[in-house]
Amino acid sequence: MTDENTSRHDRIRRHPTPGPGNSLSGWPTARSPARVAISYLVVWLVRISPSLRLKRWLLRRLGVTVGPGVSWGLEATPDVFWPELITIEAEALVGYDATILCHEFLQDEYRTGEVRIGERAMIGAGAIVLPGVEIGADARVAANSLVTRDVPPNTTVAGVPAEPMGTDDTDERPPSKS
Repeated sequence: MTDENTSRHDRIRRHPTPGPGNSLSGWPTARSPARVAISYLVVWLVRISPSLRLKRWLLRRLGVTVGPGVSWGLEATPDVFWPELITIEAEALVGYDATILCHEFLQDEYRTGEVRIGERAMIGAGAIVLPGVEIGADARVAANSLVTRDVPPNTTVAGVPAEPMGTDDTDERPPSKS
């Protein structure tokens, strides 16, 4: 985690909208349409495959940094445009239908930012993580939450936007397999 005075917006790159219209209408200028089409097909396979081993392999082919023992739930979606900006550390869990975004298409610009999910962190079902967010080790994101800010280690967040629910420093976990 970066220091507590740094927000996700400090880690986001801003790109002006090319030409007339909003930034989404100009996406082929920002990213190769062939690459996005291939990413979309691979993401579709990641979403429907029941095999965690296959999911990890496919995510790595997309450019996602995937640590050992990562669990990626059914229907969970990595960013289709910039999957290489995602890092998921060892033993992290991304729940059913969660979405990890590394881009935001806006009217006058689009933004890109890395997303880091720490060791043994958990992203609940249906949660959305926005670009530039860092989720600390052993942090927990409740189901259907919108993560707009960093989540410190050992913290549980919930809601829209996600807010801390408390920390659990007394939780005893077995040592990680490093």
